[in-house]
Amino acid sequence: MRSLLTSMIFCLSAIVLLGGGSVSAYDDGDWQYWNREGIEGNISRDLKAKMEVEFRFGDNCSELYHQYSELGLAYRCAGWLDLGLNYRQIYEKKGEVWNQENRPHINATLKWGWLGLKFEDRSRLEYRIREGKDNIFRYRNKLTVKLPKINQFKIEPYIAEEPFYDFDASEVNKNRVYMGVSFKAVKNLKAGLFYMFEANKKNHSWTNINVQGTTFKCGF
Repeated sequence: MRSLLTSMIFCLSAIVLLGGGSVSAYDDGDWQYWNREGIEGNISRDLKAKMEVEFRFGDNCSELYHQYSELGLAYRCAGWLDLGLNYRQIYEKKGEVWNQENRPHINATLKWGWLGLKFEDRSRLEYRIREGKDNIFRYRNKLTVKLPKINQFKIEPYIAEEPFYDFDASEVNKNRVYMGVSFKAVKNLKAGLFYMFEANKKNHSWTNINVQGTTFKCGF
């Protein structure tokens, strides 16, 4: 088990450090860099508030094309269930124009353990208020499997998959597969590295992007 975890961490670090310089297309097969930073704190024993921002760079990590900020509340109903209410404001670049999207969403996350593994199954319903387009609902389901933590840095490898169901198109038209690690950087700061493969369906054909990402979260 330990050798498997070490191999996962080594491969992930190589992807993040080396990137994908041989891929030049901005749409199909593009390599991107995403960075997410957040802060969260307890309002009460079972209620948390959070704020986060994310910046996405495309065209082989050379161009900022997407950024969002988000506020949210999460309530722990039980040890196995969290409920959340969030609001996200997005700006995405199309050509030379930045378009705005406002996206409230509700979340329900089931949690359980099995054979030393931790599972999280998050259901999310989004209402996408899009500039210049029709408003639509979308459903996302992200299943995450976390492996046991390693050493004093609490390194925690994980894998995840997240399909997106578009109610307007009546189909799954996006899917994400993740591999990553999270760890305790310093007191009250949790960091992470991940690789994500994203497939997108448009006009009856699929394209993909490769994402190398970093995450930072302060907790109080």
